[in-house]
Amino acid sequence: MNDRNQISVFCSGRDVDTRYVHAARAFALLMIRNKYDLVWGGSDTGLMHVVASTVKAGGGRLIGVTIKRFLLIVRKDADEMIVAPSLGERKRLMIERGCAIVVLPGGIGTADELMEVLERKKQGEHHKPVVVLNTSNFYRGIHLQLDKMSREGFIPMPLEQLVYFAETPTQAIQYMLKSTA
Repeated sequence: MNDRNQISVFCSGRDVDTRYVHAARAFALLMIRNKYDLVWGGSDTGLMHVVASTVKAGGGRLIGVTIKRFLLIVRKDADEMIVAPSLGERKRLMIERGCAIVVLPGGIGTADELMEVLERKKQGEHHKPVVVLNTSNFYRGIHLQLDKMSREGFIPMPLEQLVYFAETPTQAIQYMLKSTA
C-alpha cells in the first residue's frame, strides 16, 4: 500500500549529536505542517524517537515497521506496528508504504537501507522521490561515491533522477512537495 500522505523515514536508532537531533526535529515539524504521516522503523530510541515524538505531538499518525528482535524498543503508542519477518522484508514494507523516502543520518543499517532504496529505484521497482538529508555534510562521502559511479557509467541514469541530497530540512520537504504533487 502506498499512501500519498505518508513519508518513509530511515534514520538512526542511536542517541547522537544535537545537530542531527535538531535537523530531525525540524524535518518532522515540516512533515506535520504539510500533513504527512510517518512510516519509520518503529523504535523509540535515537533519531527514530525524535522524529516519531515530533510527528505524534503534532497530530500525525505513526506507522512502525519492525522485526521481532526489536520488539522491546518499539514505540508503544504507534497507530500501527507491523512486525516483519526479516530486515529485508522490513525495508521492502517501508519502501512500499510511503509516497516518498527520506534518509536522515544513521549508521551501517541506514546506509544499507539507502542503498537498497536506490537499487530498487534503479531497477524500476518504485519511482518515489528519495531525499537524503545531508545534515552537517554527514553523507558527503556517499554523495561523492554515487556521483563517481554515475559519471563513470556504473549507474545507468543521472544521479539527480535517483536521489536528491538536501542540505536543510526545508530543502528536503520542498523537493518532496514538488516531486509528489
